[in-house]
Amino acid sequence: MSTASGDGADAGGDGASSAAAGASAPAGRRIPPASSMPWVRNLRRFVGTGAGLGSEALMELETKRILLEIFKERQRKSAEAGSIPSFYKKKPEEGSISSRVQRLAKYRFLKKQSELLLNADDLDAMWVCLRENCVIDDATGAEKMNYEDFCHIATVCTEQIGQKCKRFFSPSNFMKFEKDDSGRIAILPFYLYVMRTVSLTQARIDMSELDEDSDGFLQPHEMEAYIRGLIPNLAQLRDMPTAFVQMYCRIAARKFFFFCDPHRRGKACIKKVLLSNCLQELMELHQESEEEVTDTEQAENWFSLTSAQRICDMFLALDKDTNGTLSKQELKEYADGTLTEIFIERVFDEHVRRSKVGGGNSREMDFESFLDFVLALENKDTPEGLTYLFRCLDLNGRGFLTTADIHTLFRDVHQKWIEGGNYELCIEDVRDEIWDMVKPADPLRISLPDLLSCKQGGTIASMLIDVRGFWAHDNRENLLQEEEEQVEEA
Repeated sequence: MSTASGDGADAGGDGASSAAAGASAPAGRRIPPASSMPWVRNLRRFVGTGAGLGSEALMELETKRILLEIFKERQRKSAEAGSIPSFYKKKPEEGSISSRVQRLAKYRFLKKQSELLLNADDLDAMWVCLRENCVIDDATGAEKMNYEDFCHIATVCTEQIGQKCKRFFSPSNFMKFEKDDSGRIAILPFYLYVMRTVSLTQARIDMSELDEDSDGFLQPHEMEAYIRGLIPNLAQLRDMPTAFVQMYCRIAARKFFFFCDPHRRGKACIKKVLLSNCLQELMELHQESEEEVTDTEQAENWFSLTSAQRICDMFLALDKDTNGTLSKQELKEYADGTLTEIFIERVFDEHVRRSKVGGGNSREMDFESFLDFVLALENKDTPEGLTYLFRCLDLNGRGFLTTADIHTLFRDVHQKWIEGGNYELCIEDVRDEIWDMVKPADPLRISLPDLLSCKQGGTIASMLIDVRGFWAHDNRENLLQEEEEQVEEA
């Protein structure tokens, strides 16, 4: 019995000792040595131990190490993927987190850039400061400033307006302007430069806000929305009828795409739009004209209300069957029927898409194609207009014109010329005159670069497609004399 009890006591003692060991073990794991805890080691690495580098230097080294590891990892993946790098990155889906973050970042960036712009009051204050601190040129009476005045005005403007005007008063900006013998520049060109820079920057911010996919390009509906937002601020368009606004925006936007989208991809680069003459022409409608402007002068500006209504009325007058498109027969009535039939045929071949309605071979010119047609004829001397017309003149699509092409094209002009009661012409003489005007690099063919370099491409195109254009060339001396007499009378 005693043995049993002793054994039980021993067992109980062993159990007690193991329980005590079990109780002490968790206590030891709850408080491990400081050196064995990862967060302590990391903290010491960034805080520093007092010897060697400080915390900022350690953070810099750690950042470089991490970035280097990321760079090496990308290099390794690129090597495994092959020699062709990835050139397409899928855009984030609408409504996704990445899309929302991108939109928010874009909004904040554009808002910050807008806050850095000078407003109307700031520009007025700068002009006053420029005039108060400039000198008058005794010879011309112009208001000018030298570099010392320039630096002084910069200080004064910074105190009155703030740091956002400081970037205009850099030495490089001063050197951009023409200087007189005393090293002075006129204050007016400098102020106009500031105004134009502010205007273009604001336009870029406005366009970027409308750029839905943030790719730096505007689609037609985005460009129309930009123009629609400008209408209330353009003095010459404030009285536009509400029902005509949508049609006006279509007409105005088409010129931007004609000149800024040469490959007809359906989107215009924002940078090209900002640097184009189209935007400058549109901004001319900001100022109210004190003098009475004739309808002819207003029609010269594509973006004027008079011009837009003229084009719309022209299309409606040509559309005899009121189906919203123009057939070849209807387009022949354009410009009182002075355009040749072969040119009309070539326009439809090159610039009018086949209609999906009414049979596979039916072609009708829609309103957008008609706008391109009018823009090309009214801007024949521009590279864009001449490129449009050259595709029609190139009868065989070879990229050049031969003497046979010139003969074929001018034959229709000659027929209309004789029907109009004019004197007899020799087609070969006209062909030789065109060759003398162009002076092509290859004496046997005329290319588009030849027409662009001769500076008479628009005149030559008119001679080949429009009997009125040939008449104007044939009577150029008389027309020039009449213009000089009108100027003298005025």
